[in-house]
Amino acid sequence: MPAKKSNLLFPVLATGVVVASGVTAYVYFRGGFGDGSSPLASAKIVPDEALMASFISTDAQTWSKLQKFGTKEAQDLVMKSLQDLNKQALTESNIDYEKDIKPWIGGVMVAVLPANAVKSTQATPASSEPFDVLAVVKIRDKISALNFANKLKALKDVKTQETDYKGLKITQSSQGTSQPTYSTIINNDYVAIAPTKQAIEKAIDTFKGEPSFASKQGASSLLAKGTDLKNPLAQVYLPDYGSVVEQLIKSSPNSAQIPPEALAQLKQVKALAAGIGVDDAGLRMKAVADVDPQLLKNQYQTSSGKLLEVFPAETIAVVSGAGISKSWNAFSQQAKNIPQLNLGLDLARVQLQNYNLDLDKDIFGWMDGEFAFGAISSQQGLLAPVGFGGALIIDTTNRPQAEATLSKLDNLAKTGLVSVAPRDIGGKSVTEWQVPAQGALLGHGWLDNDTVFVAFGGPISDAIANKPSQLLNNSDTFKSVTGSFPKPNGGYFYLDVEKAFAVAATKGQVGSIPPESKAIIDSVRGIGMSASSPNDSTSQVEMLLALKPSAK
Repeated sequence: MPAKKSNLLFPVLATGVVVASGVTAYVYFRGGFGDGSSPLASAKIVPDEALMASFISTDAQTWSKLQKFGTKEAQDLVMKSLQDLNKQALTESNIDYEKDIKPWIGGVMVAVLPANAVKSTQATPASSEPFDVLAVVKIRDKISALNFANKLKALKDVKTQETDYKGLKITQSSQGTSQPTYSTIINNDYVAIAPTKQAIEKAIDTFKGEPSFASKQGASSLLAKGTDLKNPLAQVYLPDYGSVVEQLIKSSPNSAQIPPEALAQLKQVKALAAGIGVDDAGLRMKAVADVDPQLLKNQYQTSSGKLLEVFPAETIAVVSGAGISKSWNAFSQQAKNIPQLNLGLDLARVQLQNYNLDLDKDIFGWMDGEFAFGAISSQQGLLAPVGFGGALIIDTTNRPQAEATLSKLDNLAKTGLVSVAPRDIGGKSVTEWQVPAQGALLGHGWLDNDTVFVAFGGPISDAIANKPSQLLNNSDTFKSVTGSFPKPNGGYFYLDVEKAFAVAATKGQVGSIPPESKAIIDSVRGIGMSASSPNDSTSQVEMLLALKPSAK
């Protein structure tokens, strides 16, 4: 972005770069703003044509919770980035955030409008861009806002021009040769800012009584409820998700490549709210969608998580869930309506048939129960160079088919430089693929009548077949990362960042990580994600970035 244009964003009430890039850092290190507006109140100024809207909270207590987390190195890194932002965007304009902006700015809503939603006039032609942007900023302190506006007018090279529209003044501001920005004060409580005059006129029309984003079907409840995060920092609202997807695709240069059938499937998601918040564990992200019940019926299945009790405490990462065969069948049916995807699946089926394997029956057909796949640290045998191996555990109601598939794979292995032989591990018969003079490459066996495992690396076979005394689901990190997710759910994604970093360190990879990245990694304890469905038309995904507490 050219320097003149970057500087202009701040002279015109400073919402663009400040809110998007600097607000988080300032609040993190210097305390919160104070009370701001609510999403619902701000949305009453946004036109109902808006495709989506986001709201950034300025509640002091919410933002102050971030100060509990992060290493000193990470805090120094963010502070340096903040200082660089100041130098690039504020210094040349002689604007001081603490003195000039922080005292008056409240909650911020940024909305995306289709360009054809704003009426063009001969004097103000419509934008050539497919979308327009409107920011609505709560004025928390009117005197401070007035002082800031007066300071802007006195800045060098800043030109302003005012016009009247339905009793309100629209200010056009520009600096040097940069593009103008338009703003207006609404009811002495909000300032609306946009790159086009038409968007400001639409905001005024909305304030004067035209339909608003808040009155849009489904938007009011979405704005009021949001994502139910405990302390939301920012949230995004899409009350008509299907329409947004359609318009985004149409504006894309590759839109002709997307078949109508694929678009119809995307539009099965009707409305969406997503947000990020902070709680005692760290940063929590959550998305809640109103979906077609048929979508959940075809693709969602709850998981008890019982297979996680098999993994040892040395597990670095794990993905669990249920109903692979159900999801595969739904995917295959949907693929039939998408020629390119269906062709790819047909080619895969033909390739596997050359090895006497049926993709649908032999590979996915018997995987109808719960599953878990994990990466487990190990420094032994074939795993020594990489530092970890893996294990896939699956519950099935069709053991004969599972055994037939594994037998076919064993026969394929025998045609290469691999010997296949059974080995007794803790009273369980495990079939291993042995690489001469190197050890076991893979092993598979049954933990009980319905649960099969496939382990990558001999030490992993031992760890899974012999139930370890120290289990993953009893570890403090796993419980802190996944314990707050809703239950029942569809499974977990879990990553122990500390263990993963330790494995990288033993393999000499830490030296290749930039110091800035290492500072961030050292602040993270683990990452968790889970999907759930509280009812037959709601799907939600929750992710937690578990952070380490800051040093006292």
